[in-house]
Amino acid sequence: MAHDALPVLESRLDLPLLHRGKVRDVYEVDDETLLMVASDRISAFDVVLPQPIPHKGEVLTLITAWWLDRLDGEVDHHLLAVDPHDIVRRHPRLEATRDVWARRAMLVRRTDPVLVECVVRGYIAGSAWKEYARSGTLAGEPLPEGLRESERLDPPIFSPATKAAVGEHDENITFTEMVGRLGEELATRLRDLSLKIYGYGRWVAEERGIILADTKFEFGFDRDGRLLLIDEVLTPDSSRFWPKEHYEIGRGQPSLDKQPVRDWLDTLEDWDKKPPAPDLPHEVVQAASERYREVFQRLTGTPLEEYRPPLFEDRE
Repeated sequence: MAHDALPVLESRLDLPLLHRGKVRDVYEVDDETLLMVASDRISAFDVVLPQPIPHKGEVLTLITAWWLDRLDGEVDHHLLAVDPHDIVRRHPRLEATRDVWARRAMLVRRTDPVLVECVVRGYIAGSAWKEYARSGTLAGEPLPEGLRESERLDPPIFSPATKAAVGEHDENITFTEMVGRLGEELATRLRDLSLKIYGYGRWVAEERGIILADTKFEFGFDRDGRLLLIDEVLTPDSSRFWPKEHYEIGRGQPSLDKQPVRDWLDTLEDWDKKPPAPDLPHEVVQAASERYREVFQRLTGTPLEEYRPPLFEDRE
């Protein structure tokens, strides 16, 4: 994708569209394979905003590929191909729409998703901090007394959540509730795998001056019954990344994600955080785009436009 490629608010491909989410458009390639296209749509407060954020979809897709390349051999995942040439080699009919999906699409194995979000919190922030400040609990379970906002949690806490429909909020649940939904064996396996991936991600990020405060993972079963890591992985949309140089306990942290959008929306006294969303000013769109590009370069060590996606062709 060229550096000045036009943003994609909504993709339209000559494939059956299975699902259009807040960010991703998921197409059926064949019985076993999906094409997940990350648009440049952005949501805040669970509302999709009218303006796209340039390069956002490219960042989400390529950061996911970068992490899965590093995790390959340690964690089974659904990604088959992300390099545009490799995708076209496997499915030549996609050549005609390459300009729409290149560098923002993942060719993945089809799975039956597990309907629980696997959240890991290494620092207390966001909805977890709000609940703790109110009642000293997380999902109704007590946490240690005296924690301050943004404080590091050792060990990290596995904090599952229900998967919500578009426009609705995920809801934190206890591990016991997760066991009730999925059974003890699968719930324990998902918890242990999530903590393992988060631990690795936290270590890698810290080496690059970034705090991985929390993240969420999704998993699914392929047709052979293998449990696979699916969807986006350790991206600025699924994670809270904080620049280490600005970290200070006892307050909210600046974050390497859509924060410029949230901050601007918070200044609007006449918007009730429900659709329809207001138009974003150009400077807010640009600030958010720069934030996504910054976290990509800080993590990978490579400017977005110079990054070459990894090949997964020998890993099926």
